[in-house]
Parts: sequence; structure tokens; C-alpha cells
Amino acid sequence: MFTGLSAFPLTPVTDDAIDEKSYATLVHRLATAGVDSIGALGSTGSYAYLTREERARAARVAVDHADGTPVIVGIGALRTRHVLEAAEDAQNAGAAGVLLAPMSYQRLTDDDVFGLYEDVTTNLSIPLVVYDNPGTTHFTFTDELYARVATLPHVASIKIPGVPADPPAAHARVQRLRQLLPDTVTVGVSGDALAATGLNAGCDAWYSVLGGTFPEPALAITRAARSGDADRARAESQRLQPLWDLFARHGSLRVVAAAAACGLPLPLRGLDAEARAEVAEVLDQLGLSA
Repeated sequence: MFTGLSAFPLTPVTDDAIDEKSYATLVHRLATAGVDSIGALGSTGSYAYLTREERARAARVAVDHADGTPVIVGIGALRTRHVLEAAEDAQNAGAAGVLLAPMSYQRLTDDDVFGLYEDVTTNLSIPLVVYDNPGTTHFTFTDELYARVATLPHVASIKIPGVPADPPAAHARVQRLRQLLPDTVTVGVSGDALAATGLNAGCDAWYSVLGGTFPEPALAITRAARSGDADRARAESQRLQPLWDLFARHGSLRVVAAAAACGLPLPLRGLDAEARAEVAEVLDQLGLSA
């Protein structure tokens, strides 16, 4: 479950409420495409903007429409109590695993973050993915903290925020992590533009924004890299460079929301008309349709 392509869908919003029908359709499409897991309520799923009730319902919809594909549910929140509530709801919904980022308003220390994972894993009965996403959490894990957290029960994978662009440096980075982490903990790359580099360097999984809306090209990259065809994985990723450029310019969430014509929870307002037209032009150029 913590290898291959983990596809992170949007949580569509209409009139400031979750559009459950559209969400179910997105999840079903991912399952039909054959992704290895579905990352519901990740950053692409706007979990931080949703109430407990909305998140619990979204988790259940995802599990119900995943057709047996494992669903990993995001449980991040500012307070540990709320994380524990989200974890309980995810488990009750039938999630196969949970995904936890150390959210904060006050700046967190390493001890704060370790304590969070310690408290949460003590109360879990399913596996946990450590979600390192400094672009949204503004917290940066050290390698030493990775190693500490990885010793906790139920920790099954660490989602790292990309790898160096240089392939030898990326390989060295992944090998460094292998030396620090138990064999039972997989390494998953994020940062879609560097996913092929990370997979070719030995990452076990790709936790993918792209895969949540366009599973087919993400699967092509993942399958090529996992089968040892590094050149093909690299070529498939390079073909998508216009999309990676849009991600860098506008943010991946806003780009895929525009691509899927999905609303976002306020105050997120998405892209303006000019940027949406730019997204449509790139999708047409690449032959992609949501």
C-alpha cells in the first residue's frame, strides 16, 4: 500500500459545501485507473479548511467509492485532540491508513512534533504516513527527527518534500534515508516535477497531486520507474514540463482545481480567467482531460 502511485484527489466544493457526487466520481476514476492507493484529504484535498463532520463524511465517501483500493486519509489539525478525533473518524470509515502533517500556528519544535506523532500512534490501529510538507506547514523535519518518528508504532512511510534535481544527488539522498529508517518504513517522494527523479533514485512511492486528477500519466511515470526503465520515466515526466511550470507558477492545488473545474473552500478562490485559460491551453497541448 505504501509503494507505487498514491493519488491525491481534490475535495470538490460547491456553494461552500463538499460536492459529494463529484468527489465520489473522482475517487472512482482513480480506482478504475488502477492507482496503488488513494490519498483522501491531503493538502490537495483541502483538509485544513474542512470541519470534523465534513472530513468524516469525505473519508467515508472515499472508502465507499474506492472499489477496494486502499484509502489513506489525512488527519492533520492544529490541536492533538482534533488529530485524534480525525484519526478515529478515519478508522471508523474504513481507511487503510492515515496521513499526518504537523500543522501549526505557533512555531513547532522537534519535541513538539515528536510528541504529536507519539500521542497519535499510541491511539492508532492502522498504519500512518508521516507527511513532511514544509511549503504548507512551515515546519522542516531534520533527518534525525525522521529517524526518531520512524521508531514509533504504526509508522509505515515518510512522504519527503522532493529530492535534489541532480540524479546522483537524489540517489545519495534516498540512500541516506535508507540508512536512517527501519526496513519497514517506505520512502515516498512528493513534489510532482521531481517524482521521476525520486522514483528512479529508489523512492518506493509517489504521493502525487497530478495522479489525483490525471492518473494515467502519473501511472506511466510510476510504472516505468518501478520497472527499472529510468529513461522512459524521465521522458514521460519531461513531456509534462508545461504542466510542472504551471504548478511552479500558480501552485499545484489551484492548477488541478482549474483543470477539473472544481471549486475550493473559501477563502481559496482559485485561478483568475487568464490563468484558467492558460491551464486549458496546456491541457489541450498535452492531450489531458479531467
